[in-house]
Amino acid sequence: MRASLIQIAADPDEPVDSRRARVASLVREQRGADLVVLPELWPTGAFAYESFADEAEPVDGPTLAALAPAARDAGVFLHGGSVVERVPGGPEGEALYNTSLVISPEGRLVRTYRKIHRFGFDKGEATLMAAGSEVTTVAAAGAVLGLATCYDLRFPELFRGLVDAGADVLVVPAGWPERRRAHWTLLARARAVENQSYVLACGTAGTHAGVPQAGHSIAVDPWGEVLAEAGADEEVLTVDLDLTEVARTRERFPALKDRRLGLTPPQQGA
Repeated sequence: MRASLIQIAADPDEPVDSRRARVASLVREQRGADLVVLPELWPTGAFAYESFADEAEPVDGPTLAALAPAARDAGVFLHGGSVVERVPGGPEGEALYNTSLVISPEGRLVRTYRKIHRFGFDKGEATLMAAGSEVTTVAAAGAVLGLATCYDLRFPELFRGLVDAGADVLVVPAGWPERRRAHWTLLARARAVENQSYVLACGTAGTHAGVPQAGHSIAVDPWGEVLAEAGADEEVLTVDLDLTEVARTRERFPALKDRRLGLTPPQQGA
């Protein structure tokens, strides 16, 4: 699998529609890749909380309209990062979700994932968005992709669930802040090592609502070795993955077979 991670810099002065057009053009340039990954909330900026309600859209909204033909033109599976999804109705009225879009080489939306762990400690995203609940995978480009988003990276139980669902490539779009960049690299490698899976973690560059972004998108192999890492600015990081390496690693060092917790329901006392 050839994967291209497009580390977008979200300039606050760039109109969202202009950014969509620019990103679609970058996707078209990745012809020859099998999988292209975009960052979290790149249309609005992950920390631009005051814009979430105004920029929210349905999954078939303007971001999908820009990305679907780009994926088709490039002939790639496209993980479109995430958008602020607006869901009308329901018992509590309108809800917003941080929702990822996965698009086929034919330009069809084939999977969505609503971010489960919301960042903010009772502020920001944690109060403005509803939480997803589904452990989500999708077959794409010869692999099973396990879908997670940014803050999810801190919760290893989600990644165990993705591996149990068959994932061998863990894809993590993010808007990770620069001040915790060391954690970004550490956690991406940890999720790869403990799950013996590839990790493709695509972050943003620039500044979101005054919060400098970490950049440094990273590709990690199933042994935890860094295959490629971006710098701090906008760039495209391209890496070739040998998908057979996942099975080889799990066979040579079969740690996953020794798991004892989380495999069966707890037994009730007599």
